[in-house]
Amino acid sequence: MRETDPEAGKRPLGADAGKRPLGVGMVGYAFMGAAHSQGWRTVGRAFDLPVRPVLSAVCGRDGGAVRAAADRLGWAAAETDWRALIARDDVDIVDICTPGDSHAEIAVAALEAGKHVLCEKPLANTVEEAEAMAEAAERARARGQVAMVGFNYRRVPALALARRMVVEGRLGVLRHVRLTYLQDWLVDADFPLTWRLRKDRAGSGALGDLGAHIVDLAQYLVGEPVAGVSALTETFVRERPVLEGASSGLTAAGGSRLGAVTVDDAAVFTGRFPSGALASFEATRFAAGRKNALRLELNGSAGSLAFDLERLNELSFHDHTEPAASSGFRRILVTEPEHPYLEAWWPPGHGLGYEHTFVHQARDLLHAIATGARPEPSFADGLSVQRVLAAVEESAAKNSVYTLIPA
Repeated sequence: MRETDPEAGKRPLGADAGKRPLGVGMVGYAFMGAAHSQGWRTVGRAFDLPVRPVLSAVCGRDGGAVRAAADRLGWAAAETDWRALIARDDVDIVDICTPGDSHAEIAVAALEAGKHVLCEKPLANTVEEAEAMAEAAERARARGQVAMVGFNYRRVPALALARRMVVEGRLGVLRHVRLTYLQDWLVDADFPLTWRLRKDRAGSGALGDLGAHIVDLAQYLVGEPVAGVSALTETFVRERPVLEGASSGLTAAGGSRLGAVTVDDAAVFTGRFPSGALASFEATRFAAGRKNALRLELNGSAGSLAFDLERLNELSFHDHTEPAASSGFRRILVTEPEHPYLEAWWPPGHGLGYEHTFVHQARDLLHAIATGARPEPSFADGLSVQRVLAAVEESAAKNSVYTLIPA
């Protein structure tokens, strides 16, 4: 399937006219595909980029649906076979927004075809798949290609500022790291059996869907990999109505026939970093009333930082070196042009939203491609997260025994 005007969406405007074009091909067009599309459409209009992204083609199995998605999301063409998308001469970057069971096959094929790759989290469904992807990325790097994982919460300006403050030593020696990611869209036992509830498609449940984000954030903020974990997981609703028709985002409808849920509904685990800092993690899709509540706190010898995604323009900071009589947590409104990514946006005090993280993700990937820098998070970083997820499952299966994670 092709757009009747193959040049639609490709014509450069203004200052972009002289920049090298980089064609993007995206596989998948549902929730994450829409979010990534927003990033690609907006990034060149917000940031002064070294290259010019072009939304060349989007791919999905249903011809009519993917054509409608291309029109709605701003893609110039549509494909129904991801192999055909990879083979296109106008695709330089392959953006993978599919369920985890197809990440490895698509990513490795794209890298071997000479494309740059952006892959949604978690990197894969198994450590073995993630290892193959990381190895393919290293081979491709020697040819000048870039491969990055889509952990978009690293691109929240407040969290990027938190990382900067940790590196600057504002917290001193880190002692505690605690992270929770709470949602409630599975509380209803009649919610149907979508792909996110099937191990063969998703790899794991709340652990991979939400836990992957907070594991990556912990390792990003601390600057070290988790060394070992002790875990509990639970599946609260073990059978659900079989899906009827297609799901959209986190909404779907089911029939009267039941099918087995084969993933976890919640995961709770503790961990340790090589430096000695202790960590606690909780990921669940059963926290009634919590829609997208990602919260974290870091405690160090010289201070603490706290963040809540539902107030994503704010970072709370306590400087423990100040006199006790006047010290305490203070709010940093992360909207100043000196803050990460904010130079491209609005006057101070005018907040950003969830969608901006995908714009920042596209910006960072395009800069890595243009400069030859190793992107962050790389496929090696994604593999590191995958090893933690596997250790959590192993520990939970062995009654929470402390499980070391291979370096």
